[in-house]
Amino acid sequence: MNLPVLKGAAYALFHSPDILFIGGSTQRVERLKNPEGEYLRQLPSHLRSYEEVVQYPPNQVFIGNLLPEELEGIPRPWYSNLITGASDRGRFGDIVSEDLLYGLLKLADSFDLVYLEKDFQARIKEKLLQTGLFGDEDFAKWKEGSGREEIEKYIREAAAEELLLDGQVVGCVRRAHDVDENLQAHVMLENLVAKATSIWAVRRLLKLLGSTGEEVEYIIETSEEACGDMNQRGGGNFAKAIGEMCGLRNAAGADMRSFCAGPAHGLVTAAALVQAGIYRNVLVVGGGAVAKLGMNGRDHVKKGMPMLEDVLGAFAVLVGENDGANPVIRTDIIGRHKIGSGATPQAVMEALVTEPLARGNLRIGDIDKYAPEMQNPEITEPAGAGNVPKANYKMIGALAVMKGEIQRGELEDFIKRHGMPGYAPTQGHIPSGVPFLAFAREGILNGRYNRVMIIGKGSLFLGRLTGLFDGVSFILERNQGVAPGRAEQLDMDEVRRLVAEAMRRVAREIGGNVHAAERHQ
Repeated sequence: MNLPVLKGAAYALFHSPDILFIGGSTQRVERLKNPEGEYLRQLPSHLRSYEEVVQYPPNQVFIGNLLPEELEGIPRPWYSNLITGASDRGRFGDIVSEDLLYGLLKLADSFDLVYLEKDFQARIKEKLLQTGLFGDEDFAKWKEGSGREEIEKYIREAAAEELLLDGQVVGCVRRAHDVDENLQAHVMLENLVAKATSIWAVRRLLKLLGSTGEEVEYIIETSEEACGDMNQRGGGNFAKAIGEMCGLRNAAGADMRSFCAGPAHGLVTAAALVQAGIYRNVLVVGGGAVAKLGMNGRDHVKKGMPMLEDVLGAFAVLVGENDGANPVIRTDIIGRHKIGSGATPQAVMEALVTEPLARGNLRIGDIDKYAPEMQNPEITEPAGAGNVPKANYKMIGALAVMKGEIQRGELEDFIKRHGMPGYAPTQGHIPSGVPFLAFAREGILNGRYNRVMIIGKGSLFLGRLTGLFDGVSFILERNQGVAPGRAEQLDMDEVRRLVAEAMRRVAREIGGNVHAAERHQ
């Protein structure tokens, strides 16, 4: 079976304190219900600086400057134990400032909806060029920036969403239709942010791979937004919009949704498309979710903490044909939460972990690392949601106990060996297995791991159409060194070499006439 491989993964975090204040769903609801309340009054004093965001240990893990296990050696709270001298560039991606994000919004705007103040726009263009991810050709369609009076008029009279930087207006996002609620300014902000943050992640991935993107034939976009108008509210297509801005001219694409499980579904679909031979290289991408900025903000402010949900996440992953080196995706043992699986934690983990392992004649302990919902516990614990990754590992360990693989007293050791601390922002689809892909690939390539399981889970009931849960899992495994399905080709190459040598020997024996030798084959 010609199993597909994971060719690379890239990530980005975008510091967004002002967008949090304007666009986060918790803050929007608070302004509607209690605009003069204590929460909104106190919120600004709990926002972090860009430097603090860069130095925050979980963020350094997200971009690859620390291993997840290294978080265990840093005392909590991590927000009080920042890493001095930390870099905003990691081996897997970047931490991006909010002003650059506004420039990205302008780049992502295809319908003249984003207006930036003239001097600010000129400065941001230069900063974007300095990143090495963008060139002069990307700015060919940029018009001159706007005056502050024009921007403020759009905000005041045309319901535009303001873009603030350190509390000062530097731009706005206009609505795309005067009555269509699906094209209002706050929806356009959310969708443009999902597109813009994805663009950065894809361009970083291409840089890491040394690729122009010519080889990408299909794009699967897996964020939690929906773009369309009043006639088709979730019609799409983010995928091709992102590909267009990244020069992926040979790619088609479509969007895939399943709440937090969307990226895992996208990766399994990408692997299937490659294995079937429909496409040779498939890109899976997901951008940030504005609505989830500051989602647990009330609890953080109440407990005197900084606003830790102040970053947007994005990722890009390339799945391709077996190259004999990169980790393979075991498409023969995909885990799936079926409609009849049940929604208890045990039922979910049996469907996603033990059932696929049994089909592959594998034990729970044969997986070196499990990557389920990787939410940062410093974000979730104050809100009463507990340590989500550890709860997942406890359930997987409990299943190992039930199957007799380990003793009950070995549970904590199992969690330490097969798990890791959570380090991803609560951006819904971002934490669900995806953040560990780059670490998994690197660890398998350098011999640290043999197998890693990625687990995506989603809450379908949030859409109010079903009470069902969702989930999908897959295993990354060390490549055996020769791509399955190519052995016959390699054997024929060897045969041709042997035949050529034989021809040369015969030619020497009959006087050096190779053509004569060919006649004697």
